Formats: sequence, C-alpha cells, structure tokens
Amino acid sequence: MATPVKKNDRRIVYIEDLTHDGNGVAKIEGYPLFIQGALPQETAEIHVLKTLKNYGFAKIVEILEPSPDRVKAPCIYFGKCGGCQLQHLSYEGQLKWKENMVKNVMKRIGKIDAPVLPVKGMKDPWNYRNKSQIPFGMTETGPIAGFYKSKTHDIVDMERCIIQVGEADAIMANLKKELSEIGIQPYNEQSHSGMLRHVVVRKGRATGEVMVVLVTNKHKFPQKEAAIEVIRKLVPNVTSIVQNVNIEKTNVILGNETYTLWGEDTIEDTIGGVRFEISARSFYQVNPVQTEVLYKQALDYAQLTGDETVIDAYCGIGTISLFLAQKAKQVMGVEIVEQAIEDAKRNADLNGFTNTYFEAGPAEEVIPRWYADGKEADVLVVDPPRKGCDEALLTTIIEQKPKRVVYVSCNPATLARDLRILEDGGYKTVEIQPVDMFPQTTHVECVALMSRVKGMTNKNCLK
Repeated sequence: MATPVKKNDRRIVYIEDLTHDGNGVAKIEGYPLFIQGALPQETAEIHVLKTLKNYGFAKIVEILEPSPDRVKAPCIYFGKCGGCQLQHLSYEGQLKWKENMVKNVMKRIGKIDAPVLPVKGMKDPWNYRNKSQIPFGMTETGPIAGFYKSKTHDIVDMERCIIQVGEADAIMANLKKELSEIGIQPYNEQSHSGMLRHVVVRKGRATGEVMVVLVTNKHKFPQKEAAIEVIRKLVPNVTSIVQNVNIEKTNVILGNETYTLWGEDTIEDTIGGVRFEISARSFYQVNPVQTEVLYKQALDYAQLTGDETVIDAYCGIGTISLFLAQKAKQVMGVEIVEQAIEDAKRNADLNGFTNTYFEAGPAEEVIPRWYADGKEADVLVVDPPRKGCDEALLTTIIEQKPKRVVYVSCNPATLARDLRILEDGGYKTVEIQPVDMFPQTTHVECVALMSRVKGMTNKNCLK
C-alpha cells in the first residue's frame, strides 16, 4: 500500500506531539512523520527525507506558526550534541509535556487511572549534572572531547556543557590540548588503539569534592604523573584522581579494574542530611538537588511511623535505604551487585545507622528467603533500571503481599507495564508523582504509591 507522502515531498503540517526522543510528530492521512526540532502546536513547512511502511522522517523548511513555548536554545551545540533534546522548549513547556506524556503512557500501556500529579521541576534547570562521562577521540587536526551526536558514536568537539558542573567543562575544554604534550593518545574506537577512552568527572554538590576518572585502554600508564599534574592544574579542587581500565571492545564506559592515582579513593556528598561515599563505579543520581526531592517523595509515600520493616529492592549503594532508615524500624536492602552492597554497608556505618541490613543477590530469590525466615515487610520499595522490574520480583511482591509498594522509576513505559501487573495481582495505584531529574531532556523520573486491596486474589497476575 502506497504511503500518502513520498521522499522529497514538501508539505505544510501541524505538529501534534513529541516522541520519546524529542522529535515532533505530524500526521498526513494518519501517516506519522517524525520531524527533528519541531514542537507541538506548531505549523511548519516540511521536506520529507525518508518514508517507510508505517512512518516517515522529515525536516523543517520553515516554521509558519511557532509554538507559544518555543524559545531560543542557549547552548551553541544544541541540535548537534545528543545530550539535550528540549532546550528549544520553555522549561514550563517541558514540565507540562512531561506530565502529559506520563498520563498518556499510564493510560495507553498500563490502563492505569490513578492521578498523575504535576511534575516537580527545578528553580534553576541548568548546571545540575554532578557526573559527566566525556569521550575523547582523535581527528586529523588533533584530539577532541565532547559528547556524542544523537544515536551515533561521532564526538562533537565541545568547550562547555551548560547542564554540567564547571569542573567537567575545564576538563572537556582544556585536557585535550594537553594530551599531545604529555604523550597520551586518545582512543580510536574503530582500530581499538590509543590510550584515553573517557574522562569521568564526579562532584559532591554539598562538599565540593571532585573525582576525575581516567578510563584507559591499557593497564600500563607511564604518563600518569604528568596526567596528575595537568588535572590538578585544570581542577584545583580535585580530591581524587583515579584510573579505570577498560580494554574491551565495548560501548560500556567503565571497566572492572580501578586504581587510585592520587588523593582519596572516594568522594563524599550529602543529600537531605545523609552522607554518602561515592567511588568511581558507584551508582549515584546525577542531579543531587532533585534527588532529594525524589527520595523525600518516596519517604512520604512509604508513610513510616517508626514501627515498619521496609525492604528496598535494587538498593544500590543504599541511597534510598538510608533515607527510609531515618523513619523506619528496620530497612533491608538487596542488590545483585556485590560491590554496591559493600558501599551500602559502608554508607550505613558512615551515618551511624544500626537499623539496616544489606545482602547481595537477586531480589526475587533473596526476598522470599527473608519472608521464609519471618522477616516480612510492611513496605516494599523498588527502584529498578530502565527495563523495569524482573518478572520474578513482581511475582514475589504479589505473593508476599506487603501493605504498600513504592515504585521509583526512570522509565514511564516500564513503570506503566509493571503497575498493571501489580494491579492485576491485588494492588491499587494510589498516585503517581513525576520528578524532573533531567531538565532539557525528554527523560522524567516517577514515584508511584500502591496499596494492597483487601480481599483481592492474585489468580490473574502474570498470565
């Protein structure tokens, strides 16, 4: 069946929505066209670039009627670098779109009718990232550093990024200029040659402590003393300089071996009065201001009085666990990554918590054993990766019947899917609170509260 438009057609269209990656959506006779840079409520002349059976791609020729929320993107790299997708949309417009997006996903995927509250945004939605992973490369004109173009591994050479901290800008703008002088060759992904793959910069917002991680393609690092000297000059407040070795042909940034070259092994940060030690490979939310908002929301939904036992699945280094431990009788955290559990135990000791217990292993195996040993939870908290909860964990939750489930999610689509499964298993979604952890991007975090419905059976769950 022929499509209603062909390659190189020019049409005038009305933009109806945005995709999950920030492209405008227009429809011609029901046929969707994805248009980079277009915003909802705009009328534009477009040039069709490519047509497939069920959808096509186009570019803007001219915006005839701009969106009332369109603004000039303040970053000179916007549209080239793939890090941000929404700088041309006012921040108020971003928050409203994210709220509507969560509502639509809940209805379409999960058939969830619980209220979705307005997104909790930032007062200043810039320079919020406390962690930057900067790829380095080589061109005919010399070393480059920046971020990748969207959906490629082509590096956009950059001097600064207005959503990251200044110390990362100093590394990105200046370290590449020092490389040839100290004899460090940037990594070549095609030939798997060269030395420096990425530089990871982490900063404790509350403490000001900075860690710089040099991700190398080799174990031997003969220029390490020169590299230390350069980094200390570029980032005077650096407190930790670390080498991470990654010799694999992979898109994964960090390898398994880490060595402290100078200073401390970890840096420290504080969120909501709770202290955390952060190592090179620790998972730690990249927006500390909104992390406090997110975790306080999870704590509010947990409705703790001091008598409850809480299980924190996917507990990581114990960030949410320790927030909960401030008001719970006991918090038990489980995480499959053993190093993360060691970090969680250390963070609990750092804060003087004696009501926490952490264990490494798959949550769907560890939690049933805890219940068999009589360690039942009043509240269960999950904060899974983007793919959502493991199906076996959802079955475990339904079978163990905690009174409340607090679900923290970085992916509304998998959240909606999992909420549907839990609702079919005897729970009711009470409320969903989106939190804008990633301004200027299409991503949004959500916290959902679920309560056990008395008298419901779980006979239909996971069919």
